[in-house]
Amino acid sequence: MARFDGFVLLAEMRTGSNHLEESLNQFDGLICHGEVFNPAFLGHHDSHELYGMDVAARDADPLEMMRRVFERSDGIGGFRFFHDHDPAVLDAVLLDPKIAKIHLTRNPLDAYVSLKIANATGQWRLTNERHRKTAKIRFDPAEFEAVLARRRRHEAHIARVLQTTGQVAFQLSFEQIGDVEILNGLARYLGLSQQVSTVSGRLKRQNPAPLSDKVENFEEMQTALAGMNLDGLVQAGASEPRHSAMVPGFLVSEAAPLLFMPVKGGPTEAVARWLAAFGGVQTGFTRKTLQQWKNRNKDARCFTIVSHPVERAHAVFERYVLDCGPGSFAHFRARLRAEHDLPIPEGAVDETYSAKERRTAFLGYLDVVKRTLSGQTALRSDPAFSSQEALVHSLSEVLPIDMVIRAEQISLGLSQISLQSGLPEIPDAPPVELDGHAALAEIYDDEVEAAVRAVYNRDFMAFGYRRWSA
Repeated sequence: MARFDGFVLLAEMRTGSNHLEESLNQFDGLICHGEVFNPAFLGHHDSHELYGMDVAARDADPLEMMRRVFERSDGIGGFRFFHDHDPAVLDAVLLDPKIAKIHLTRNPLDAYVSLKIANATGQWRLTNERHRKTAKIRFDPAEFEAVLARRRRHEAHIARVLQTTGQVAFQLSFEQIGDVEILNGLARYLGLSQQVSTVSGRLKRQNPAPLSDKVENFEEMQTALAGMNLDGLVQAGASEPRHSAMVPGFLVSEAAPLLFMPVKGGPTEAVARWLAAFGGVQTGFTRKTLQQWKNRNKDARCFTIVSHPVERAHAVFERYVLDCGPGSFAHFRARLRAEHDLPIPEGAVDETYSAKERRTAFLGYLDVVKRTLSGQTALRSDPAFSSQEALVHSLSEVLPIDMVIRAEQISLGLSQISLQSGLPEIPDAPPVELDGHAALAEIYDDEVEAAVRAVYNRDFMAFGYRRWSA
């Protein structure tokens, strides 16, 4: 007996539901019929009839339309459902445990901007990169707050019905649509044994640029957002691949109840030396052994350190791209040389490497990272490329973070976290200049600042950073 009679994809406009539908329809025995209950059409924009019912008949008896989708589909049938579709259908599917619920979400700010761009350009789907249309939109604070409030009401209603009826939806985000393992997991949730090796690539992401390139009043938007209640608004790193926290890399002092959760690209080695000054450092945890350590150290404090986005971006470039030593990204470095023609030496950098070459290479690197995080290259992403906001979010999913210290305030931060832990003697704080600090000062200018902001503007917003200064 089939696990479900049908499924509903609960989503909103510009959340990636078209792409997910394309991927679901790759499976034998699954068929998603589009927006069956869209007020303007039936299924898709050019369709006005399905299983013997037209739009008028559907509107007169929506539950009959729903029944035909589930009973007459060749396999498990389903449809996409948005907040402005027929509410009678929403009530019916939410209350029926034999209807699988797939809940697709996206950062509402990104969805809002994407929707306004689509309205401005008239382009709702993209299958050929050459046909991409772009536009800059104007952020309207009152309009966005209304969108956000409506979204919260709708999702709260869905969550409450599922909770009170003892049901669980399959949750996935916009960023996970392209993850074939998650797609196969969704198929298993629906009761299928078939697995696929790729997701559908027919539809292309329409607006991969950062928000700063898509919003004409970007600074006004930032100011407006700062005054809003954004609880739950931003899923960290919403436009970049997610990376799980690297628990084996966590550091604790063997003589002090302090746990350091490093952000890749930050001053990890310096903080490790500071922790060792208390008397030894322990690392190599699993989640189980970390929890055991935390249980033994009830008064322990967990902290992480973030750095200025410009300084960190350049440090990652120095450490993992220009440096040829252990742990460097040799494959990534070779691709930057061969495919992007960046002036990066084949071997180690020496005194003949000019500031002009370094600046050109760094700007080119930032452009490649920006496109990699947006899924526009075939290069593998790494936590070193991720925004610090996204990484801090991942860390907090392991253990609550007691303090996020800004690197430029490391002396104050380490003193405070030590005092909270009841430590009577505190070693001097380490220097925190990251790799290549002096070289960065030689190449830094307005263009470098703008290029870093184009990749890591979330870090500027999340941690309150302003323009970099040496």
